[in-house]
Amino acid sequence: MSDMGLVVVGAAGRMGQTLIRTIAAMDGVRLAGAIERPGAPQVGRDAGEVAGAGTCGVAISDDPLPVFARADGVLDFTSPAATVAFAGYAAQAGIVHVIGTTGCASDDDARIAAAARHTAIVKSGNMSLGVNLLAVLVEQAAKALDPADFDIEVLEMHHRNKVDAPSGTALLLGAAAARGRGADLDAEAVRVRDGHTGPRRSGSIGFATLRGGSVVGDHSVILAGSGERIVLSHHAEDRAIFARGAVKAALWARGRKPGLYSMRDVLGLG
Repeated sequence: MSDMGLVVVGAAGRMGQTLIRTIAAMDGVRLAGAIERPGAPQVGRDAGEVAGAGTCGVAISDDPLPVFARADGVLDFTSPAATVAFAGYAAQAGIVHVIGTTGCASDDDARIAAAARHTAIVKSGNMSLGVNLLAVLVEQAAKALDPADFDIEVLEMHHRNKVDAPSGTALLLGAAAARGRGADLDAEAVRVRDGHTGPRRSGSIGFATLRGGSVVGDHSVILAGSGERIVLSHHAEDRAIFARGAVKAALWARGRKPGLYSMRDVLGLG
């Protein structure tokens, strides 16, 4: 089978540049296109040069439709509104769509799910092997420990420029904890504490968000009991782990029937 042609959207951003460098370094894939918003100063420039990967012969475009039409898949770590639009374009072109975008609202998710009726979409709050393995461990721990005896808190920290909170990874871990308990995360989540809150409600799943500096991503799930605490953690030190996971997801999804998949499916951790 020929190398899989991948389009990177948001090509001039930090994650977009990381994706371009990762594609250049991995076997079985090639950069088929690079997309930026209309008016971006990088439009027309060589995508490899922008990413610091050397000249690659692929110019950054602001028109996704013709680029998607000649590709096999798209890697997307942009914004919810952009991702919904790209999902429609990918469905129209019949190409794989890998989504690492976080902060999607329920309406966004519904539109992405509708697009997945026409093409294979892999969507995850985190693309790394380590985080998805952590989610499995969190689910197992939550299932084993009585909610009356152990409280669950999800703690996350990211760089100062991250725009959504809690992070998609934190929500992924919270969902794993709720699944282990057979609970509804929306009903049990506590995202804000301020003022006189009263005692902690048994069974709730708390989230704490930290922002600052250049932190790529730190996540811990704390299961706190009387006299003991279990802490399950993951520390991301390089965005390349997410890029490699996204490329692996695209390769896995190539040739799959239409549907909405997760990194658990890709990694066989379901």
